[in-house]
Amino acid sequence: MNSSENPDLSHIDSDGRARMVDVTDKDVTVREAVATACVTMREEILDRLLAGTLQKGEALTVAKLAGINAAKRTGELIPLCHPLPLHWVEVAFERLDATRLQITTHVRTAARTGVEMEAMTAAAVAALTIYDMAKAADKGIVIGPIRLERKTGGKSGDYAAPPA
Repeated sequence: MNSSENPDLSHIDSDGRARMVDVTDKDVTVREAVATACVTMREEILDRLLAGTLQKGEALTVAKLAGINAAKRTGELIPLCHPLPLHWVEVAFERLDATRLQITTHVRTAARTGVEMEAMTAAAVAALTIYDMAKAADKGIVIGPIRLERKTGGKSGDYAAPPA
């Protein structure tokens, strides 16, 4: 199927080949996105993670920095993403229950294209960093789901995910 058959496939040209979307004619607007990732592990490991007493040290600080760096480098990691100048990236952590940690990322810019991929990449890499920092204590850590919670700005308008 090519883009003339399905205009929703913006990264496919009329011959069905992958392409980068041309955003030259889009307006520069403020764009924001929020994404989350859930990390599940044994209760005692999550306790140690939150206390900063894992063998590898202060995992949450490292994960926060990894998430911020990942957001800034999304255009290098995802082949058809545009490199964007980000104005703000926030990575926050919240314990959901005895075994689950939620990572929430918030990304903002003024650009011609949105920052959904930057927010989701930040959440994913922060979660992977948590795994890396805690794997010596619990190799059974599970990452997921990772999802876009909401986005604002741009031609397609606002989006809010249904409650999980």
